[in-house]
Amino acid sequence: MRILILLFFPIITFGQIKMRPINELINTEDSSWSLVKEWIVNSKNKVEILPISNIEQAKDALYKTQVTTRSPMGAIVYMTGGILIDNGWIRILGSGNEKIKRSLPEWNKGKSFEKYGEPTSFFLIADDVIGGFYVLNNGEFGKDLGKVYYFAPDTLEFEPLDLTYSDFLNFCFNGNLKGFYQDYRWENWENDISKLNGDEVYNFFPYLWTKEGENIENASKKIIQIEEQYHLNIDFRKQLKINND
Repeated sequence: MRILILLFFPIITFGQIKMRPINELINTEDSSWSLVKEWIVNSKNKVEILPISNIEQAKDALYKTQVTTRSPMGAIVYMTGGILIDNGWIRILGSGNEKIKRSLPEWNKGKSFEKYGEPTSFFLIADDVIGGFYVLNNGEFGKDLGKVYYFAPDTLEFEPLDLTYSDFLNFCFNGNLKGFYQDYRWENWENDISKLNGDEVYNFFPYLWTKEGENIENASKKIIQIEEQYHLNIDFRKQLKINND
Protein backbone atom coordinates (compact mmCIF):
# COMPACT_ATOMS: atom_id res chain seq x y z
CA MET A 1 0.00 0.00 0.00
CA ARG A 2 1.39 3.39 -0.93
CA ILE A 3 0.96 6.33 1.42
CA LEU A 4 1.20 9.83 -0.02
CA ILE A 5 1.35 13.32 1.52
CA LEU A 6 -0.34 15.86 -0.76
CA LEU A 7 1.08 19.35 -1.24
CA PHE A 8 -0.76 21.72 -3.55
CA PHE A 9 0.73 24.01 -6.19
CA PRO A 10 -0.56 25.35 -9.53
CA ILE A 11 -1.24 22.91 -12.37
CA ILE A 12 1.35 22.87 -15.13
CA THR A 13 0.34 21.72 -18.59
CA PHE A 14 2.21 21.80 -21.85
CA GLY A 15 2.30 20.56 -25.40
CA GLN A 16 2.68 22.69 -28.51
CA ILE A 17 2.49 21.63 -32.14
CA LYS A 18 4.45 24.65 -33.45
CA MET A 19 7.95 24.64 -31.98
CA ARG A 20 8.74 27.88 -30.17
CA PRO A 21 12.32 29.19 -30.51
CA ILE A 22 14.66 28.82 -27.55
CA ASN A 23 14.69 32.56 -26.77
CA GLU A 24 10.95 32.38 -26.08
CA LEU A 25 11.46 29.52 -23.62
CA ILE A 26 14.29 31.01 -21.54
CA ASN A 27 12.98 33.59 -19.08
CA THR A 28 15.83 35.06 -17.05
CA GLU A 29 13.66 37.55 -15.17
CA ASP A 30 10.93 35.17 -14.03
CA SER A 31 12.50 31.71 -13.89
CA SER A 32 11.14 29.11 -11.50
CA TRP A 33 14.64 27.89 -10.71
CA SER A 34 15.00 30.15 -7.66
CA LEU A 35 11.77 28.67 -6.28
CA VAL A 36 12.88 25.09 -6.98
CA LYS A 37 16.25 25.78 -5.31
CA GLU A 38 14.44 27.15 -2.26
CA TRP A 39 12.37 23.96 -2.06
CA ILE A 40 15.56 21.90 -2.28
CA VAL A 41 17.37 23.92 0.41
CA ASN A 42 14.43 23.33 2.75
CA SER A 43 13.88 19.70 1.75
CA LYS A 44 13.60 16.90 4.30
CA ASN A 45 14.79 14.17 1.95
CA LYS A 46 18.25 13.87 0.45
CA VAL A 47 18.40 15.74 -2.87
CA GLU A 48 21.32 15.87 -5.30
CA ILE A 49 21.24 18.40 -8.15
CA LEU A 50 23.20 17.14 -11.15
CA PRO A 51 24.93 19.91 -13.12
CA ILE A 52 24.22 20.32 -16.81
CA SER A 53 26.79 18.76 -19.16
CA ASN A 54 27.01 21.96 -21.22
CA ILE A 55 24.79 24.92 -22.02
CA GLU A 56 24.10 23.86 -25.62
CA GLN A 57 22.82 20.48 -24.48
CA ALA A 58 20.60 22.21 -21.90
CA LYS A 59 19.22 24.58 -24.56
CA ASP A 60 18.58 21.67 -26.91
CA ALA A 61 16.69 19.74 -24.22
CA LEU A 62 14.59 22.78 -23.32
CA TYR A 63 13.80 23.44 -26.98
CA LYS A 64 12.74 19.84 -27.54
CA THR A 65 10.63 19.86 -24.36
CA GLN A 66 8.94 23.13 -25.38
CA VAL A 67 8.34 24.26 -21.80
CA THR A 68 9.33 27.71 -20.56
CA THR A 69 11.72 28.17 -17.65
CA ARG A 70 8.92 30.02 -15.88
CA SER A 71 7.66 26.52 -15.05
CA PRO A 72 9.50 24.22 -12.62
CA MET A 73 9.79 21.56 -15.34
CA GLY A 74 11.44 23.96 -17.78
CA ALA A 75 13.72 25.33 -15.07
CA ILE A 76 14.89 21.82 -14.13
CA VAL A 77 15.49 20.84 -17.76
CA TYR A 78 17.48 24.03 -18.44
CA MET A 79 19.36 24.34 -15.15
CA THR A 80 20.09 20.71 -14.24
CA GLY A 81 21.24 17.45 -15.75
CA GLY A 82 18.61 15.86 -13.53
CA ILE A 83 17.87 15.51 -9.83
CA LEU A 84 18.52 12.45 -7.65
CA ILE A 85 16.28 11.82 -4.65
CA ASP A 86 17.09 9.67 -1.61
CA ASN A 87 20.54 8.52 -2.77
CA GLY A 88 19.26 8.01 -6.30
CA TRP A 89 16.15 5.98 -5.52
CA ILE A 90 14.11 8.44 -7.64
CA ARG A 91 15.55 10.15 -10.71
CA ILE A 92 13.89 13.37 -11.94
CA LEU A 93 14.84 14.00 -15.55
CA GLY A 94 16.58 17.15 -16.76
CA SER A 95 18.91 17.76 -19.70
CA GLY A 96 21.23 14.82 -19.05
CA ASN A 97 24.43 14.26 -17.09
CA GLU A 98 27.06 11.55 -16.64
CA LYS A 99 24.93 10.08 -13.85
CA ILE A 100 21.71 10.25 -15.91
CA LYS A 101 22.55 10.35 -19.59
CA ARG A 102 18.89 10.55 -20.66
CA SER A 103 17.38 13.98 -21.13
CA LEU A 104 13.67 14.42 -20.50
CA PRO A 105 12.72 14.92 -24.17
CA GLU A 106 15.02 12.17 -25.45
CA TRP A 107 13.57 9.70 -22.97
CA ASN A 108 10.03 10.45 -24.15
CA LYS A 109 10.83 10.22 -27.88
CA GLY A 110 9.44 6.94 -29.18
CA LYS A 111 7.28 6.50 -26.09
CA SER A 112 4.95 9.47 -25.71
CA PHE A 113 5.65 10.93 -29.17
CA GLU A 114 7.55 10.06 -32.34
CA LYS A 115 8.74 13.49 -33.46
CA TYR A 116 9.65 16.57 -31.45
CA GLY A 117 6.84 19.11 -31.51
CA GLU A 118 4.07 16.55 -31.80
CA PRO A 119 1.21 16.82 -29.31
CA THR A 120 1.49 14.17 -26.63
CA SER A 121 -1.09 12.61 -24.32
CA PHE A 122 1.42 11.88 -21.54
CA PHE A 123 4.99 12.70 -20.55
CA LEU A 124 7.48 10.58 -18.59
CA ILE A 125 9.06 12.87 -16.00
CA ALA A 126 10.86 10.61 -13.50
CA ASP A 127 11.45 7.00 -12.48
CA ASP A 128 12.81 4.87 -9.67
CA VAL A 129 15.26 2.02 -9.15
CA ILE A 130 12.58 -0.71 -8.97
CA GLY A 131 11.18 0.02 -12.42
CA GLY A 132 8.41 2.44 -11.51
CA PHE A 133 7.71 5.41 -13.79
CA TYR A 134 6.17 8.79 -13.00
CA VAL A 135 4.00 10.09 -15.82
CA LEU A 136 2.36 13.48 -16.36
CA ASN A 137 -1.12 13.15 -17.82
CA ASN A 138 -1.96 15.25 -20.84
CA GLY A 139 -5.15 13.38 -21.75
CA GLU A 140 -4.05 9.73 -21.85
CA PHE A 141 -5.51 8.78 -18.49
CA GLY A 142 -8.55 10.99 -18.13
CA LYS A 143 -9.62 14.57 -17.58
CA ASP A 144 -7.19 15.37 -14.76
CA LEU A 145 -4.74 17.12 -17.09
CA GLY A 146 -1.42 18.07 -15.56
CA LYS A 147 -1.65 15.42 -12.83
CA VAL A 148 1.00 12.78 -12.16
CA TYR A 149 0.43 9.03 -12.34
CA TYR A 150 2.71 6.24 -11.11
CA PHE A 151 3.22 3.32 -13.48
CA ALA A 152 3.70 0.85 -10.66
CA PRO A 153 5.90 -2.24 -11.16
CA ASP A 154 3.85 -4.25 -8.64
CA THR A 155 0.48 -3.70 -10.37
CA LEU A 156 1.45 -2.61 -13.92
CA GLU A 157 -1.27 0.02 -13.55
CA PHE A 158 -1.06 3.79 -13.98
CA GLU A 159 -2.03 4.83 -10.47
CA PRO A 160 -3.30 8.43 -10.00
CA LEU A 161 -1.39 10.39 -7.37
CA ASP A 162 -3.50 13.56 -7.57
CA LEU A 163 -0.33 15.65 -7.80
CA THR A 164 0.71 18.34 -10.24
CA TYR A 165 4.35 18.47 -11.37
CA SER A 166 5.12 20.98 -8.62
CA ASP A 167 3.33 18.80 -6.07
CA PHE A 168 5.39 15.85 -7.27
CA LEU A 169 8.64 17.76 -6.73
CA ASN A 170 7.62 18.58 -3.21
CA PHE A 171 6.63 14.97 -2.60
CA CYS A 172 10.14 13.97 -3.69
CA PHE A 173 11.75 16.67 -1.54
CA ASN A 174 9.60 16.32 1.58
CA GLY A 175 7.25 13.37 1.24
CA ASN A 176 7.21 10.13 3.16
CA LEU A 177 9.17 8.03 0.67
CA LYS A 178 9.64 5.27 3.23
CA GLY A 179 5.87 4.95 3.53
CA PHE A 180 5.26 5.17 -0.21
CA TYR A 181 7.78 2.39 -0.89
CA GLN A 182 7.25 0.53 2.36
CA ASP A 183 7.01 -2.94 0.77
CA TYR A 184 9.78 -2.41 -1.78
CA ARG A 185 12.85 -1.42 0.14
CA TRP A 186 14.85 -4.52 0.84
CA GLU A 187 17.63 -4.96 3.37
CA ASN A 188 20.81 -3.18 2.25
CA TRP A 189 18.96 -1.33 -0.53
CA GLU A 190 21.09 1.78 -0.05
CA ASN A 191 24.28 -0.12 -0.72
CA ASP A 192 22.76 -1.96 -3.68
CA ILE A 193 21.44 1.12 -5.49
CA SER A 194 24.84 2.80 -5.19
CA LYS A 195 25.89 0.30 -7.90
CA LEU A 196 23.38 1.76 -10.37
CA ASN A 197 23.69 4.70 -12.69
CA GLY A 198 20.62 6.77 -13.47
CA ASP A 199 19.89 4.80 -16.63
CA GLU A 200 19.74 1.42 -14.88
CA VAL A 201 17.21 -0.29 -12.61
CA TYR A 202 16.87 -3.53 -10.72
CA ASN A 203 14.85 -6.20 -12.45
CA PHE A 204 13.28 -8.68 -10.02
CA PHE A 205 12.31 -12.31 -10.31
CA PRO A 206 9.71 -13.42 -9.50
CA TYR A 207 8.23 -10.28 -11.05
CA LEU A 208 6.89 -7.80 -8.53
CA TRP A 209 3.40 -7.94 -10.06
CA THR A 210 3.07 -11.69 -9.44
CA LYS A 211 1.87 -13.32 -6.23
CA GLU A 212 5.26 -14.99 -5.90
CA GLY A 213 6.95 -11.60 -6.13
CA GLU A 214 5.04 -9.93 -3.32
CA ASN A 215 7.94 -10.34 -0.88
CA ILE A 216 10.83 -8.45 -2.42
CA GLU A 217 13.28 -9.93 0.08
CA ASN A 218 12.77 -13.33 -1.53
CA ALA A 219 13.24 -12.08 -5.10
CA SER A 220 16.46 -12.29 -7.05
CA LYS A 221 17.53 -9.08 -8.77
CA LYS A 222 19.78 -8.05 -11.60
CA ILE A 223 20.78 -4.71 -13.08
CA ILE A 224 19.31 -3.91 -16.50
CA GLN A 225 18.92 -0.81 -18.65
CA ILE A 226 15.85 1.27 -17.82
CA GLU A 227 14.84 1.27 -21.49
CA GLU A 228 14.51 -2.51 -21.36
CA GLN A 229 12.54 -2.39 -18.10
CA TYR A 230 10.09 0.18 -19.45
CA HIS A 231 9.27 -1.94 -22.49
CA LEU A 232 9.04 -5.08 -20.35
CA ASN A 233 6.47 -3.33 -18.14
CA ILE A 234 4.47 -2.19 -21.17
CA ASP A 235 4.58 -5.65 -22.77
CA PHE A 236 3.57 -7.41 -19.55
CA ARG A 237 0.73 -4.93 -19.07
CA LYS A 238 -0.59 -5.59 -22.57
CA GLN A 239 -0.36 -9.36 -22.09
CA LEU A 240 -2.18 -9.25 -18.77
CA LYS A 241 -4.96 -7.18 -20.32
CA ILE A 242 -5.32 -9.71 -23.15
CA ASN A 243 -5.45 -12.59 -20.67
CA ASN A 244 -8.03 -10.81 -18.50
CA ASP A 245 -10.35 -9.86 -21.36
